[in-house]
Amino acid sequence: MIFISICSGPPQPHSPISPYLCPMSSFRHTTDQMGRAVRLPHPPQRIVSTVPSQTELLYDLGLGDRVVGITKFCEAPPHWRREKTLIGGTKRFHFDRIDTLQPDLIIGNKEENEKSQIERLARRYPVWMSDIATLDDALAMIAAVGDLVDRTSQAQQLKARIQVHFEQLARDLAGQPRQRVAYLIWRKPYMVAASGTFIHHLLDRAGYDNVFADRQRYPTVSAAELQATAPDCLFLSSEPFPFRERHCEELRDICPASVIQLVDGGLFSWYGSRLLHAAPYFLNLRVQAQN
Repeated sequence: MIFISICSGPPQPHSPISPYLCPMSSFRHTTDQMGRAVRLPHPPQRIVSTVPSQTELLYDLGLGDRVVGITKFCEAPPHWRREKTLIGGTKRFHFDRIDTLQPDLIIGNKEENEKSQIERLARRYPVWMSDIATLDDALAMIAAVGDLVDRTSQAQQLKARIQVHFEQLARDLAGQPRQRVAYLIWRKPYMVAASGTFIHHLLDRAGYDNVFADRQRYPTVSAAELQATAPDCLFLSSEPFPFRERHCEELRDICPASVIQLVDGGLFSWYGSRLLHAAPYFLNLRVQAQN
């Protein structure tokens, strides 16, 4: 899921944990993907996820009985929205609800969460942050989260399966010409995924050259700029703006020579267990474009 904010800063001291949450002997120390030192119980028993991608990962690792809070944007699995406490959005938390849950682990992400919100949580609870720009980052996150929640074997198996799919994708694409692509994430104004994003990295792995590779993050572009790039393919993402078929007609007037495709944004931007389905999907997109 795409959000545009950055939580950054120097390594933080060990997060304080209420003494009644776990025996002192169960504490462990680790470092998250932002280089922050985190102290937490092992295994944690009351987990809050502030990121949809990682919520889905926790479900697929079999943590249904230990995840107690998720965001209102955590759409997978659907039944968790009824069963778990909704702690707000990814950028604005309901701190009173989180306090009621008394989590012993909160899992967040550098891009999707707001720095000030995470810092406030980290003063009271163990907060482990991911930082994802590449497939390797995502695979490392999967392994690390699996270790954090005592699901090391399951996480390693998931990681290996994702790697196999992407290795197969590379073999399938070998010798095929790369295609130039523009990936739209928003309308009015048009916004695209550019360099420095996970989407940009996955486009590259899928055999595409981003026509906006000279820009950073999620820039606004005009219709004239889109037309000038003359991409071979124009991808209209399902999120965060839900592009539909009627928008394809609008874009055909701008890029009449481009192959315009509605794409599943979750398979380009979610960096948890959904990656298991990404590589086959990317290959199918190319087949659809050829047809």
